[in-house]
Amino acid sequence: MTLYLTALNPTDAVTQGVLPAAARLGLRTVVLTDDPDAHRTRYADHPHPPAAVELADVREAGSVAARVFALTERYGPATAVLSNSDHLQAATAQAAELLGLPGKDWRAALRCKNKSLTRRALTESALDTVASVEIGPADDVRTTAAELPFPAVIKPREGVASEDVLLVDDLEGLEAEVARVRARRGAVALVAEEYLPGELYTYDTLGDGKQLHHFGSWRTTLGAPPFFAEHRREWHPRLPAAVETHLRAQLAALGVGFGACHTEFVIDGDRARIIEVNYRLIGDTMDLICAELLGIDLFAELIQLHLGRPLPGDLPDPVRLGRHARIDYVTADRAGTLTEAPPTLRTALPGGISLGHRQLREIGVSAPLHGTNRDYLSVVHAIGPAPGPVDTAVEDYLASHTWTVTA
Repeated sequence: MTLYLTALNPTDAVTQGVLPAAARLGLRTVVLTDDPDAHRTRYADHPHPPAAVELADVREAGSVAARVFALTERYGPATAVLSNSDHLQAATAQAAELLGLPGKDWRAALRCKNKSLTRRALTESALDTVASVEIGPADDVRTTAAELPFPAVIKPREGVASEDVLLVDDLEGLEAEVARVRARRGAVALVAEEYLPGELYTYDTLGDGKQLHHFGSWRTTLGAPPFFAEHRREWHPRLPAAVETHLRAQLAALGVGFGACHTEFVIDGDRARIIEVNYRLIGDTMDLICAELLGIDLFAELIQLHLGRPLPGDLPDPVRLGRHARIDYVTADRAGTLTEAPPTLRTALPGGISLGHRQLREIGVSAPLHGTNRDYLSVVHAIGPAPGPVDTAVEDYLASHTWTVTA
């Protein structure tokens, strides 16, 4: 049985998630990527390396399907094709369909990835309307956004990880930010939309195409405007019933229902106002933390959905779990070189608390200041039976350790 995994970078989700889980399921894994050297280097000492890393145009569905066919004699026919990359969901879903394998509806994957299509689908469903305009490379900003309410948010139409997502106060600010983003990214399509105030939450699900299981939610604390980098997440699985009903209706309108999905939204009365839908597992090490918190083999559950197996009936109810978790991201406050940071740590504390620290940037690495999760230096998390002890564990660790960025 062979799993073909499409990937761009050898992320933690691949190295610590998919590869070990596939090995536990007895699957051979073949990684298809446009950067084989980076993957082969990362897997050199991996305890569960893939059977092979093969070059493929992973952004194009026909090329992925043709490459899988070409590799069948060497590695066996594909049992599943999947990806955890934001950028590859639609192409991978379409390739799975071409190969006759279970997968996401590629149309839904496109609706979620393309933020203009997301807004259009939700507006046409009459479930929510957000003032939003697409600004193409040839569009005049002032004309296109003339009716847009301010403050507003600008973001790349297919962007990820809060990169080039900024709050702007007026047309002049929008025009300036469009020019800045274009200077860095080139002639990309952008979206400008009304700012949705409120506390930010996630809604994380697994689905088999018939059932959709909510496995958790987090309340997210953001950094200072105009940026939207996430600084803290706290476990918050219980949502108001009306809000969850509204949210699930919107996901259904987008076509979400298979595999993993990570949705970010704010609560407005009885409504869930979607910020964006990432049709893959929650990222930034949160996938690994969710697996630890829930006590399940989260990546194995995901893989089995792509094998065509139904959603198991014994997945934990996050509301009844009786556990709490908090995650803090240690973030650089200036450009420069990381010269001091504590080592990676995993330890058990009194009272049933599990504490973890992971370095996300190695000492000696220099970087500019982005205002996004590229500024993360470390992630500190704790899991335990109640919020108070969990908060204390994280805060004590942060207070007793030092991270230094030298300009």
